[in-house]
Amino acid sequence: MKDKRDGGNNASTGMLLGMAIGIGIGTAIGAATGNIGLYMPIGLSTGMALGLAVGSAVNNNDDDDEGEE
Repeated sequence: MKDKRDGGNNASTGMLLGMAIGIGIGTAIGAATGNIGLYMPIGLSTGMALGLAVGSAVNNNDDDDEGEE
């Protein structure tokens, strides 16, 4: 059975984490190459996509585990 106090939706949590990591990596690459304006949005969008995918996968695994109890 799922705990209702788990802090929210895994997909949105994954997206937020992905955004934070992606913008950090994009900014670092942009600073190293001298083109922050290009790499910051690339890092942000890549992080959002990966975070959403990971959050959805975790959410699907949680749904599969409900029948086992």
